[in-house]
Amino acid sequence: MMNRVVITGLGVVAPNGIGVPAFTNAIKNGVSGIRYDEQLQQLQFSCQIAGKPEITDELKSKYFTDLELRGFNSTGILYGVIAGIEAWENAGLPIEKNTEPDWDTGTIFGTGTSGIDKFRESIYKIDDLQTRKLGSTVVAQTMNSGISAYLGGKLGLGNQVTSNSSACATGTEAILMAYDRISSGKAKRILAGSTSDSGPYIWAGFDALRVCSSRYNGTPNQGSRPMSATASGFVPGSGAGALVIESLESALERNATIYAEILGGSVNSGGQRGTGSMTAPNSLAVQRCITDSLKNSGISATEIDAVNGHLTATTKDSLEIENWAKALNRFENEFPYINSLKGMTGHCLSAAGSIESVAAVLQLHEGFIFGNTNCEDLHPEISSLISPSKVPLKTKNYNLNIIAKASFGFGDVNACIILKKFDNELL
Repeated sequence: MMNRVVITGLGVVAPNGIGVPAFTNAIKNGVSGIRYDEQLQQLQFSCQIAGKPEITDELKSKYFTDLELRGFNSTGILYGVIAGIEAWENAGLPIEKNTEPDWDTGTIFGTGTSGIDKFRESIYKIDDLQTRKLGSTVVAQTMNSGISAYLGGKLGLGNQVTSNSSACATGTEAILMAYDRISSGKAKRILAGSTSDSGPYIWAGFDALRVCSSRYNGTPNQGSRPMSATASGFVPGSGAGALVIESLESALERNATIYAEILGGSVNSGGQRGTGSMTAPNSLAVQRCITDSLKNSGISATEIDAVNGHLTATTKDSLEIENWAKALNRFENEFPYINSLKGMTGHCLSAAGSIESVAAVLQLHEGFIFGNTNCEDLHPEISSLISPSKVPLKTKNYNLNIIAKASFGFGDVNACIILKKFDNELL
């Protein structure tokens, strides 16, 4: 028998809200975290707006000692530690200084890169023959598993402690990896999530690819426009999302708050075959990822109440809607409600899946569907597939039961997870 798996803790560092209360308020009220970025203008980026969490020195000092902050220069690890520890405390778990680690608990916390600003700083020191001045934490800040190593040490985790990396699918994949480990009985709980560094050294490549929005530099909160006819590319963002994933048995033993149940999911790749490439999805693989998620979860397509899509505000949004409609075999008024968080946060890259999963769980737990920002002019290719009424512009109260969350990434990789409102009566 596989263990039932639930979500008992949430943490988030997003451009439009630091911490779950602020983030919940933001998504309910359509608050944008996208702002003009003077540094991007100085560096002559086409896109000069971004979604970047605003972290104060006071907040940093709550999670890091003065010694840890000396020479610290990794926004990704900073965001991930803040979100991860919030999720841990939100789950009602203690931070203990025991001689032995917690063998039942681990972390799977993904990232695209780690400490890219620290890495740049180190290169300059090496070039200036200052290798001995790099400091004792340069490796920990720049290794890809830096975020899971920091969290594992701060929380004393003794189960699997690792970082995955699958482009924009990273966060959703991390949650599914945690689900697999707990459902198979290899762990009682896993702190799952993902993070992404901020700044031009992360975002420059996308600007060079001409996939970023450049028409709205003067009106930043209008720049990210998923599913809109006037979308002009994605707005780069950053942050971190974290979820405590736990066996139902363990959660009940602790009398923990249960935010949602994970029914199942799927990850796959289009192999960069057919319509797939390094930057474009293989539609057959996307559709298969969705249908396999349904099979794995033991539900039918008609049971999906809402979809939280990947939907980045690029030319591929219409194709994503087509793939959802075909995979679910639900068109026009039969299509479930759908929304994209990126209108408020921008595209947070490797952190997107986890931040958006936190938003999906909050919708289930609190009974609402957040509105699609900047989508008053729904793209005609989308409105020809689904009813515009299924793309709400404002937040609406709605008693959701099942929501599908998907992320699709560079390299033609896909991840889809099925989340259900937890029902005590089904114990």
